[in-house]
Amino acid sequence: MYPKEIEKFLLQVQKPGRYVGGEVNAVVKDKKDVEVRFAFCFPDLYEIGMSHLGIKILYGAFNQVPYFWCERVFAPWTDMEKQMEEHHIPLYALESGDPVKEFDFIGFTLQYELSYTNVLRMLELSGIPLRAADRPELFNIVVGGGPCACNPEPLADFFDLFFLGDGEEVDMEVMELYRQCKKEGKDKKEFLRLASQIEGVYVPSLYDVEYNPDGTIKRYIPQENAPATIKKRVVLDMDSAYYPDSFPVPMIEVVHSRISEEVLRGCIRGCRFCQAGFLYRPFREKSIEVIDAQCRALCASTGYDEISLSSLSTSDYSRLNELIDRLHQWTEQDKVSLSLPSLRVDGFSPELMERINSVRKSGLTFAPEAGSQRMRNVINKNVTEEELLHTVNVAFTEGWTRIKLYFMIGLPTETMEDVLAILELGKKVVDAFYQNKEKPRGKPVEVALSAAAFVPKPFTPFQWFGQDTMETLQKKQRELTGQVRSKRVSVNYHGAKTSFLEAVFARGDRKLCAVLEKAIALGLHFDGWDDCFHFDKWMEAFSACGVDPDFYATRTRGLDEVFPWDHLDYGVTKAFLQAEYERAYQGITTPNCREKCANCGTLCYKGGLCVEKRENVV
Repeated sequence: MYPKEIEKFLLQVQKPGRYVGGEVNAVVKDKKDVEVRFAFCFPDLYEIGMSHLGIKILYGAFNQVPYFWCERVFAPWTDMEKQMEEHHIPLYALESGDPVKEFDFIGFTLQYELSYTNVLRMLELSGIPLRAADRPELFNIVVGGGPCACNPEPLADFFDLFFLGDGEEVDMEVMELYRQCKKEGKDKKEFLRLASQIEGVYVPSLYDVEYNPDGTIKRYIPQENAPATIKKRVVLDMDSAYYPDSFPVPMIEVVHSRISEEVLRGCIRGCRFCQAGFLYRPFREKSIEVIDAQCRALCASTGYDEISLSSLSTSDYSRLNELIDRLHQWTEQDKVSLSLPSLRVDGFSPELMERINSVRKSGLTFAPEAGSQRMRNVINKNVTEEELLHTVNVAFTEGWTRIKLYFMIGLPTETMEDVLAILELGKKVVDAFYQNKEKPRGKPVEVALSAAAFVPKPFTPFQWFGQDTMETLQKKQRELTGQVRSKRVSVNYHGAKTSFLEAVFARGDRKLCAVLEKAIALGLHFDGWDDCFHFDKWMEAFSACGVDPDFYATRTRGLDEVFPWDHLDYGVTKAFLQAEYERAYQGITTPNCREKCANCGTLCYKGGLCVEKRENVV
């Protein structure tokens, strides 16, 4: 429960429910029975973190062990932060109200590069030294995981270790090691050395970096017998993997007030811009029986009346129709609705709609990603204009009138003609509505086009590609919005400046640690929020540290360049990514994993679709 000291000012801040804890299903333990305490820190607001599936899984997994206690910590909004500083209240955990600095582990999930300043700010608010070297004791071990851990180098000086890949097993092994080290009186240095021998654990302090004269990386040099390459951890059997049968129910409205049921992990598609699609390989599914049992348990424990079947692409679940039929045996009677937020254009059918007729008809979202077929071939989207128009017609017939389409601008080889093709595709969707004789009557169609700036990410075929300059991106954005002629079509876009910063930290190295420290000193955090983002101050931070951000964001890398993440192994080989990079420039597509194995490298894990369908591949 929250510290009593905050009661005096709690009503002076927005949404006090963010800070009080006491939710249904929150886990409270007797500290006398606990040997290792873990502060699970989400570097953003409560309502965002409480919607995140990963925190629910790991929170439950940790707390099922009697002598572990995992508590939740979220970044306080600026109004609460001000009050805490004025009243000298350190950042605290919601379950106990204890300061974060009293915990053995301070763990951060790294979901977004623009949350890095929040990570450091949360350490500051906790009274914990930022740099790992300034925390010599076997205590306050700062750890990180999540998708951004695939390139942890911009945070390397602040973290003691990173978890690579699926965290359900490796996190627990590290905590057990810590527990043993405490009992045996080992110091932090020995703990980190031993932790580095666990598969999926990266200890940055055990690696020296040697640079070339031009600022590129020459090599990473492991110390203390640390492995030359750190291989990610993979949970192969999704049925036996831990999944919570309950989770804390938020006190206030959050982004997703519903049950999230993970039906599969990984993706078969191979879209060349998509980092998650490569990081989470191999493709693995849960059985229908396990999904059904987990959904029943979560509905009973939380009281939610909506189940979201969650994955990178739910329509790729091999037995989707059968799964929905199984869930409908009890959800319709219990008035529980089903939603499928990750449907592909080619996975939306009348048959599927018949099975999820309880889904709300407020709007549908699809992601063609590019307006022209040429660009969709470049990015390996494998979706045609005909398929998209067929899909929206199915949606119109079934009663939908609002369609949102996601695109990117600034993709490799993109021309202005490709950019304007986004608008043309939106107009064709509007035309399809009015030509559909079975469309809903009395309602106009609304087509919203969202154009995000492309950010090249590690472990994708586009990791070599330099991002468009901000000037180029802004020109494309102006052209796109300036050509809108229909009242039925709207266009919005993500800011070029925040996308530029995202690219810097996505592809950066350890030299950026100093920049982050300077940014914190300048008062920067919540950079993903428009009202807190200050680009000029960021440029001041780069300048003060003698760092050129364009070196990381807009520079096209040579094929032989050593990346800051080359000593980390996520299964997908660099040779495969390079081959896909070259196929992109030729406009050659690659079939999905069910159609043909592309030998990406993840067969090495000997599990998932790679083994199920490619047992003859060695």
